[in-house]
This record gives sequence, structure tokens and C-alpha cells, in this order.
Amino acid sequence: QVQLVGSGGGLVQPGGSLSLLCAAPGRIFSNYVMGWFRQAPGEEREVVVAIIMGGGRTYYADPVKGRFTISRDNAKNTAYLQMNSLKPEDTAVYYCALRASATISVIPSSMDYWGNGTLVTVSS
Repeated sequence: QVQLVGSGGGLVQPGGSLSLLCAAPGRIFSNYVMGWFRQAPGEEREVVVAIIMGGGRTYYADPVKGRFTISRDNAKNTAYLQMNSLKPEDTAVYYCALRASATISVIPSSMDYWGNGTLVTVSS
């Protein structure tokens, strides 16, 4: 069983920045994908970003392209999400997720492990 440990999030004004972190201590996969999904009140969970930990290939959902950046530290089994130029519509609970595969998927049910969600609120 993989326990994902996340941190970050909080309240920020529009145009501000926040960062999230997700670690997979003791992971045992030769290659895997880490990423974040988000879910706003009354909405379905949607993919935000993802990264193939072995090769570094990334995926960004259209609404966050150019504003969010995902990176990784394989030695620490950790992915990082830097969120800049935040907008009120970015407000949601952000969930870290891990897929034990070398292919990126945008479907929540394809992820194998989930971290606890963290609330990101963008408001003035």
C-alpha cells in the first residue's frame, strides 16, 4: 500500500502563488505517474497536471497551462506543483494521486492511490 503525503495549499489573493507537494515514501514501482486532480463544490473531479516520474513527460489541463508547473525529485519520490497567477476559478480541493504505470491518464478512476485533499482558495 502506498501512502501519499501532501502539503501546501491555503488562501491566496487572485494573481498570487501557492505550491503543493506530494511524496510517495517507500514507493516500489519502477516507473509511475504522479499528479493532481481538483474538485470544486458541485463539480466532478478533474485532472490538473501529471508527470511521468521516470521520463519527466508532463501533462497540463488547458485551464492551467502557462500558470502551473509540475516538477519532480525522483530521489525523494516527490512531485511539486507550483501554481502562479491564480484565479478564483482555481478554488477547489486539490488531490495528489499516483498511477502505477508509465502512461498518463486524465481519468480519476485510473489512478491507483490518492492523498488527502488540500483546499486551495483564491479570493480577495
